Amino acid sequence: MLKVVVVEDEELVRKGIVLAVDWASVGCAVVAEASNGAEGLEVIRRCKPDLVVSDIKMPRMDGLEMARTLRSEGNGVFLIFLTAYSDFAYAQSAVKLGAADYLLKPFHDGELEEVVARIQKNRRPAPTVGAQVLSEDLRDKSKYVMEALAYIAGHYNDPDISVSSVARNLDISESHLSHVFKKETSHTLTGYLTNYRMHRAMELLKDCRNKVYEVAAQVGYRDITYFSSTFKRAVGMSPSEYQKQCQ
Repeated sequence: MLKVVVVEDEELVRKGIVLAVDWASVGCAVVAEASNGAEGLEVIRRCKPDLVVSDIKMPRMDGLEMARTLRSEGNGVFLIFLTAYSDFAYAQSAVKLGAADYLLKPFHDGELEEVVARIQKNRRPAPTVGAQVLSEDLRDKSKYVMEALAYIAGHYNDPDISVSSVARNLDISESHLSHVFKKETSHTLTGYLTNYRMHRAMELLKDCRNKVYEVAAQVGYRDITYFSSTFKRAVGMSPSEYQKQCQ
């Protein structure tokens, strides 16, 4: 059974999610709740849930910042974001953080259960007997893309992460993962990993206390020169120049 944490600043909405959603029907149990991202972090660190259902726009710390912090800590928990804002930028940010799904409030009865049921299905080991069953499993392309996104979000700071290591973790071939990822995201997996690392680096560099070499290491680069050249190609300025303009 999956352990669930609900993070939502509107108490009535939060209680509705906790009490009205049929969690038992999808093999889940709500173990804790929080009213903002800062509280959410504390609860998630303490309870170690399998799934977090979180609003995006909240006081003190929003859902996306909470998720970035979790990913920077290596926490690959499944995330479902809820928001009343239909701006694509929010959905895009959620996907970059490896979100399992993104729902607009108010969502319809049964919609959240459907998302959770899909997560439950996709997290199970793939069948290993019967050629027809295995073939049907491989056609479930979104499963692999979302698992790859979540893996990258949780391991981007590993200098040795590669297409090969991600594919090995997902138990599929490197060529199949590369094909599916490119088809569904329009990015190569390596290109997405680089972009994700640069996004995290930009966030870290906003804090002037972080040295460039420290940031390089925190986003998975052993070679600071290579990190700096990659950052400049992606952002248009060196890490130190970017940090100065943020002060």
